[in-house]
Amino acid sequence: MELLCLEMDTILRARPDPNILCDDRVLQSLLTIEERFIPQCSYFKCFQKDIQPFMRRMVATWMLEVCEEQKCEEEVFPLAMNYLDRFLAVVPTRKCDLQLLGAVCMFLASKLKETRPLTADKLCIYTDNSIRPQELLEWELVVLGKLKWNLAAVTPNDFIEHIVRKLPLGGGVYFSCSPA
Repeated sequence: MELLCLEMDTILRARPDPNILCDDRVLQSLLTIEERFIPQCSYFKCFQKDIQPFMRRMVATWMLEVCEEQKCEEEVFPLAMNYLDRFLAVVPTRKCDLQLLGAVCMFLASKLKETRPLTADKLCIYTDNSIRPQELLEWELVVLGKLKWNLAAVTPNDFIEHIVRKLPLGGGVYFSCSPA
C-alpha cells in the first residue's frame, strides 16, 4: 500500500446549505440581527473629537491592502471594519492609536474567519513596527471588552448569496431552490 501526500494552496470550503439559502426567514433574521451591529450615530459628529472621516478612510485602505496581501478570507475585512466602527462609536480614540485599533480589529476578525489567522508579529510588521505585539495583545482585550465579546457580527457578505438567489437570471429564470 502506498501513501500519498497532497498539498494544495486552495482552502476547501463547505458548499452553501440550500436549507439556509432557500428559507426567507434566514434573510429576515439576518436583517433583524444586523441592526444590533451597526453604530447608532455618526461617531464623527457626536463622539470622536480627534479622528476625522479621512483618517478612517486611510486606515480602512491600509487594512484592505493588508488583507489582500495576506490573502485573507473575503469575510475578514468587512468584519474588521465592523469592529472598528463599533469601537469608535463607544470609545473616544486618539488619532495616534487608529492604526493600532485597525490592526487589532484585523487580528480579531482573522481569528474568527481564518483557518490560519494573522499573527500579532506579522501585523506589527505591517505597521512598520510602530506598535509592539504586546501592545496589540493588550488592546485586543480592550476591544473585546468594549464590543462585549460579541464578534459574530452580520456583514454585507452574509447577504450576498441570499440576494443573488432572488435575482432573475437568463431571461426571467429565477435561481431555484427547489430540487431539479
